[in-house]
Amino acid sequence: MTRKFKLILLVAILLIGSNVRADEGMWIPMLLKKYNIEDMQKAGFKLTAEDIYEVNQACLKDAVVGLGREGRPFRHFCTGELVSDEGLMITNHHCGYGAIQSHSTLERDYLKDGFWAMSREEELANEGITASFLIRMADVTDKVLDGVTEDMKEADRQKLIKKHIKAIVEDAEKDTHYRASVKAYFNGNQYFMAVYEIFKDVRLVGAPPSAIGKFGGDTDNWMWPRHTGDFSMFRIYAGKDNKPASYAKDNVPLKPKQSFKISLKGVNQDDFTMVFGYPGTTTEYLTSYALKMMTEVDNPHKIKIRTKKLDLMRADMDASPLVRIQYSAKYAGVANSWKRWQGEIKGLKRLNAIEKKEALEAKFEEWANSTPELKKKYAGILSKMKAYYAEVTPLSLARDYAMEAGFRGAETVGLAGKFKNLSTFKKEDADKVQPEVEKLKKDAVKFYKNFNLPTEKKLLAATLKMYNDNISDEFLPEEIKNIKLKYKGDFEAYAEKAFAKSIFANQEKLEQFLNNYKPSQAKKLSKDPVFVLSNSISFLYGSKIAPAYGKIMNQIDKLQRTYMAGLMEMQPEKVFYPDANSTFRVHYGKVSGYKARNAVQYEHYTTLEGIIEKDNPEIFDYDVPQKLRDLYKSKDFGDYANEKGEMPVCFAATNHTTGGNSGSPVLNANGELIGLNFDRAWEGVMSDLMYDPEICRNVSLDIRYVLFIVDKFAGAGYLLDEMNIVK
Repeated sequence: MTRKFKLILLVAILLIGSNVRADEGMWIPMLLKKYNIEDMQKAGFKLTAEDIYEVNQACLKDAVVGLGREGRPFRHFCTGELVSDEGLMITNHHCGYGAIQSHSTLERDYLKDGFWAMSREEELANEGITASFLIRMADVTDKVLDGVTEDMKEADRQKLIKKHIKAIVEDAEKDTHYRASVKAYFNGNQYFMAVYEIFKDVRLVGAPPSAIGKFGGDTDNWMWPRHTGDFSMFRIYAGKDNKPASYAKDNVPLKPKQSFKISLKGVNQDDFTMVFGYPGTTTEYLTSYALKMMTEVDNPHKIKIRTKKLDLMRADMDASPLVRIQYSAKYAGVANSWKRWQGEIKGLKRLNAIEKKEALEAKFEEWANSTPELKKKYAGILSKMKAYYAEVTPLSLARDYAMEAGFRGAETVGLAGKFKNLSTFKKEDADKVQPEVEKLKKDAVKFYKNFNLPTEKKLLAATLKMYNDNISDEFLPEEIKNIKLKYKGDFEAYAEKAFAKSIFANQEKLEQFLNNYKPSQAKKLSKDPVFVLSNSISFLYGSKIAPAYGKIMNQIDKLQRTYMAGLMEMQPEKVFYPDANSTFRVHYGKVSGYKARNAVQYEHYTTLEGIIEKDNPEIFDYDVPQKLRDLYKSKDFGDYANEKGEMPVCFAATNHTTGGNSGSPVLNANGELIGLNFDRAWEGVMSDLMYDPEICRNVSLDIRYVLFIVDKFAGAGYLLDEMNIVK
């Protein structure tokens, strides 16, 4: 890091203590004591910075769990929180959805009926899920950027940085069972290391039926008011030494350093709230050119592709209970970003985001040309970025279609792509064949558990047609061109014939092929129509799209890094916080409703009454379980009702969250658990790109509703005996 940028960064961070809004921002926990805590306390927080983050004693961070997967544990897909001293963890229902689905069958439909382990022996293991605890953080900028100069070639810069990061990680992990990760902040102007303890035995304890955990389905997703009981419960297990261990029957529940107290006090308008978690990705400092490409080209096309996929899947799911089970998680995954992209476009337009970015850029240009020193460092950056975005836009569109309509259009195309390595083995590679075959067999078992051939045919035909109709020949895979000619544009006819011939049409065909596989059969594999299609898309992507796209984006990233430094130098009075990058962050704000649009003002909380109002047995997403209806009718809410006698369900607040924050603990001013973050309000989902305090809201599940469902609905009140519940 240059001495100049260190000074700029210090000035910007020092301003956090005096100018920060209590709602916008994703703050680094190790810096709270120095820069945030006074403002947090002014906003109502009653604890200290050490209560949140401390290396030498137990603190609130030790009760927060980053959920990942083996092989990529640092890419946290969700967050969870410990609520007992026996490893009991709560996260969102949608975070546990894949695990719940994997244990479901037509005979034991845990998605539909819910699941509750009534003993430790009944808890269900989940291969591949990891649970990470942050041990400590450290600013390693000087070590990472040692020897880096401003005049270095970008490739040389990245090579040196990568070398330094490797050495830092190795040193941190040496003689420990911990894992370390170093990530960039402020577009590569600063670097922090995080050290984790990662557990591999995570078992499903309980989940409500989807009629509660997914109430409102994709219709209510990203919306407020919300009535979704979005939670599931897991238990983290360790070896008998309380250290991470792979799944074993004799593992024991984790004894954590800390678990959250659970408050029954509830929330009121303007109450202080704090969220801990692992937000995935935000890009608050992009240029107007990036927003134009996103809102005018990329997102509209991706929305169009996913709309077609969702329509086809939904029709088949509605027609078959089995297909509904098989495709529920897939449908939800496709719909999630599909709806968010639409909200982003609308929100950015409402904020006049592009015009605001352009005004800032005009100011930057004037400032950058105001002195010879600044001119040398920053003049011309934006014009270069504008040219690069114009060049990358058609490549970005081609990339989106390769991903959305190609590899992910029909899932068999992606599965076939996994066989590429097998097809390259020669006779002399016979010893490599069997391990690869066994790996592919495992992949096939997982794949076909949630596979329906008629649905797959429809998806393949529809997405290939969209690929063909929206991409120029320059970026169209040769096999799609061949299909168009051979079948005269009838992609449905192609899909029928392709699956009639393909080994990927069903599990039996594929397993038979793998059971007898020898290198001499590579020729047969190379002629399989689905494999040919997958290879054709992969070849075009790897040879023509990815290299060109990557080269331009590398240049844009380099300019963005300089632009970021320039913005901070130009605006010393402005508070800057680093974009989310799947590392531990603290968010704080207040409970608050909002005005969604003219004459529409939302309250800050919802209740069980709203669930009953939406009740409709004719619509799967709104079919309220009879027992929940009965509990409402009898008003049997126990200790979980609010002071008005209502059963609270969800609440909205101003915490600046994003993907990865799903399942995050929401705490009150005393550091007690009051809810689980699970969504954002649709009007404000553009907060990943531009935050608006008037309308950006995170949506949380009230912890009282969680306890009510566990106790009164599920009859699993024994789990509450483990918890430290305060009134």
